Amino acid sequence: MPMIDLSGEELLSFQGRTPRPADFDAFWDEGLARIEAIAEAPQLQPAQIEVPGVSCFHLTYTGVGNAQIYAKYLKADVSDAQRPILLVFHGYRRSSPSWLNLMQFVCAGFDVMAMDCRGQGGRSQDVGGVLGNTQSGHFIRGLDDPDPHRMLMHQIMLDAARLARLASRMDGIGNVPVAAFGASQGGGLALASAALFPDMRRVVAICPFLCDYRRVWEMDLGDTAYAELTDYFRMFDPRHEREGAIFTKLGYIDVQHLASRIRGKVLLMTGQMDTTCPPSAQYAAYNRILAPKRGLLYPDYGHEVAPDMEDMALRFLIPMAGRENGSDGQERK
Repeated sequence: MPMIDLSGEELLSFQGRTPRPADFDAFWDEGLARIEAIAEAPQLQPAQIEVPGVSCFHLTYTGVGNAQIYAKYLKADVSDAQRPILLVFHGYRRSSPSWLNLMQFVCAGFDVMAMDCRGQGGRSQDVGGVLGNTQSGHFIRGLDDPDPHRMLMHQIMLDAARLARLASRMDGIGNVPVAAFGASQGGGLALASAALFPDMRRVVAICPFLCDYRRVWEMDLGDTAYAELTDYFRMFDPRHEREGAIFTKLGYIDVQHLASRIRGKVLLMTGQMDTTCPPSAQYAAYNRILAPKRGLLYPDYGHEVAPDMEDMALRFLIPMAGRENGSDGQERK
C-alpha cells in the first residue's frame, strides 16, 4: 500500500517528538485548580427546538478568565433511569453540530452536551488578554505571552474539562456517567477532556488534532490545520532561533503528554493517509494511554470519516447506555 508515514507496526512503538515541559504536571494541576474554584452554576435557557420526548437547552457556564462558554444540551424526557451524558466536540475553527445531528446520540441512549470552542465559530466568549502576536491561529495564540496559562488552547481544554465536571453533576444527582466524542480538533479535545476529568468512562477520538506538533513540522505538513505554525515561524522566528523553546511551550497543550492521565476506555480511529493530522502524531498520544484502548487503522483514508467509523463508535459507546451486559459498570470490569 502507499505510505505517507510509519507502518502500522512502527506506529505502535512511536513515542513522539514534541518536548514535555519540566513543570507539565504542575501546570495542568494549577489550571484544574482554577476551574475547580469557579462556583457559578450553569445557566439553562430553553431552545426554540420542539422535539417530542427531548428537551433542548442553551447551556452557558463560566470558564477560565470569566469567559461565558456555550453548549447545546439535549435531554431526554424520561424519569425512570439515569442516562449517561455524551460530550461532543467539534472540528477546528468550527462550532457545535446542529440540533438534528446531535439527536442521533439521544436515540442511542445518551443526553448530549456539545460545546462551542471559545474564539472559533460558535457562541462561546473569547475574552482575549494575551501579549504578543497571534497572526491568524488558535493553537499558537498566547505562544509569546510569558504566562502559558493564557494560551488559548489551554483555556479551551479547561473549558472542556469543566463541562465534563458539570455534566457529572447535572440535576444535582452526582456521579452521572460521562463519555466524550469528536473528530479532528474534536478528537483531540475528547482525549484532553478525559485526561483532565479522570472519571470519564469512554472516549471516541477520530483522527485527533493537537498531537505532537514537532512531528507534524518535521513531516512538512504545516499547510492545512497546522498552517499557523508555519506562518508563525516565517513571521516571528524566520531563522528558528527559538525553535526549541517554541516546541517546548507547545508541549503544554500537546495531547500526547496528557494521555497518561486517561482512565476510561478509548477508541482511536485513524486514516493512514492522513496528511492533515499524520498517523504518527496521533499514535504519539495513543501509545501513552495506559487505560484500556483500541486503535483502528484505515489504510486508504486520510483526514476524513470512513464509512464504518460512526458505527464503530456507536458500538463502542452503547454499553454505557445499558444496551449490553446490563450496565457500563459491569461491562468495564
